Amino acid sequence: MSQFKNQVVVVTGGSDGIGKALVEIFLQEGARVATCGRQVDKLEQLRKEFAGMHLHIFQADVSVEADCADFIQSTIATFGTIHILINNAGISMRSLFQDAIPATLKKVMDINYMGVVYCTHYALHHIIKNKGSIVGISSIAGFRGLPGRSGYSASKFALNGWLESLRTELLDSGVHVLTACPGFTTSNIRMAALDSKGEARGETSMDEGAMMSSATCARHILDAIRQRKRTLILTFNGKRTVFLNKWLPALTDRLVRNFFYKNGQLVK
Repeated sequence: MSQFKNQVVVVTGGSDGIGKALVEIFLQEGARVATCGRQVDKLEQLRKEFAGMHLHIFQADVSVEADCADFIQSTIATFGTIHILINNAGISMRSLFQDAIPATLKKVMDINYMGVVYCTHYALHHIIKNKGSIVGISSIAGFRGLPGRSGYSASKFALNGWLESLRTELLDSGVHVLTACPGFTTSNIRMAALDSKGEARGETSMDEGAMMSSATCARHILDAIRQRKRTLILTFNGKRTVFLNKWLPALTDRLVRNFFYKNGQLVK
């Protein structure tokens, strides 16, 4: 029997990509799953796809504190408690800082960082009571700043620091705190990435076919929760980047620039 059977697992941003894969894999493990998203049509499709399973869906924008409070309270009203909170909802950006309006960076920060703070705040009492898990889906960009993604990197650096602080505060509580950093994974996040004006770009230059699948990524995250790992860094490139940035930061500056630029222009 799975250790997650009948546990209540909350996944923010569960209608696409890694979030949807996490919803599916935990339902398969016998968990009761709650998820939220901004688009009603995608949530309804999720409801139809997993009809007959213990899935609670809720429309919410995690950048809005009241939405997060309502989502968590609705989950508790439906399932009675929360064992695992996976803060997955997020958004990226692709724009040089010199071209971007500050509101674009604020929008990314509000979703990627404050959304985690809000949801965790309202769920924390139940997670402590259950000695459960808090997961932040971060990024390699939380260890190494990436060109054209300054707001995204800032939000993930903030998330990593916040999770580290929270882990230390809860060290004697029995609560598990995981910082999970996927590498490039097949996901809608690049299609929804914001441009310099804060609008969704709706396209990507990345080769999605060469990336880790969302399902594989979700399996790694589930296993890391089962093992109560502190940090999960996925893909060889991700691990190499974190290692090189720690020990050879100047070299990593050049390697990262060469990866994201072609003929002096940002291309990735």
